[in-house]
Amino acid sequence: MKKFFLLLISFFLISCNGQEKKVVQQNNQPNMDNNNLEQITFGGGCFWCVESCFNMLKGVKSAISGYSGGHKANPTYEEVCTGDTGHAEVVQITYDPKIISYEQLMDVFFFLHDPTQLNRQGNDIGTQYRSVIFYKDDAEKQKAEEAIKKSEASGKWPGKYVTELTQFEKFWPAEQYHQGYYNANPTQPYCSAVVGPKIQKFKKHFGELGMLNTETAE
Repeated sequence: MKKFFLLLISFFLISCNGQEKKVVQQNNQPNMDNNNLEQITFGGGCFWCVESCFNMLKGVKSAISGYSGGHKANPTYEEVCTGDTGHAEVVQITYDPKIISYEQLMDVFFFLHDPTQLNRQGNDIGTQYRSVIFYKDDAEKQKAEEAIKKSEASGKWPGKYVTELTQFEKFWPAEQYHQGYYNANPTQPYCSAVVGPKIQKFKKHFGELGMLNTETAE
C-alpha cells in the first residue's frame, strides 16, 4: 500500500536519491547528557510512523529512518522495496539511558507494530517490513530476548512473536525526503489513513505516562 502512494510522489522526489544523507531531526531536550548517549536500531513496518513517534519521546536525541540487515551498500528506497537487497526499513534511535531506558524503548516498539505478523504490517507486505531488533553485543541481545518474552507474555498481541534478533552490522540512512516524512506530509493519503491514527493512539497512551517531550509532541 505504501509503495503505491510512493509512486505518486517519486517523480517529484527523485532528485533526493543519492544526495548526502544526514540526521535531519534532533530533539533539543534539556538535561540530556550528550556524553552518555546510546543507540538502538530496529524495524517495525513502515519507518514513517516509527520515526515520528520515537522523536516525541523524552530522552530521545534523534530517530532516523533507514535500512539495515541487507547485503548491498548504499541501498535506495526503490531497491529496498523490491525485497531483493534483504534490508528492512528501520529506525536508528540515539537516546540518553538516564532519561529513557532500553526497556521503555522496547515497550514503545511493541506498541507501534504487530510483532506476530511475518514479513508484513497490515497491507505493507514484504521482508522489508519485517519485525526485527538489531543487537550490538551479547548483553544487548539478552535484553532484547527478555523484552520479547515480556511483551509476548503480556498478551497485548495474541499469538507467537516472529520478531527477528539479528547482529547489527550497518545502518544506511534513508533518503532525505523520508526523514520527518509524516510531519511534512500529514495529509498524504497513506499518512492520513494509516500513520496518523497510529500516532494519535501513541500520543494518548504515552502522553498519559508522561513520556512525551511536549515540544515535539504538539
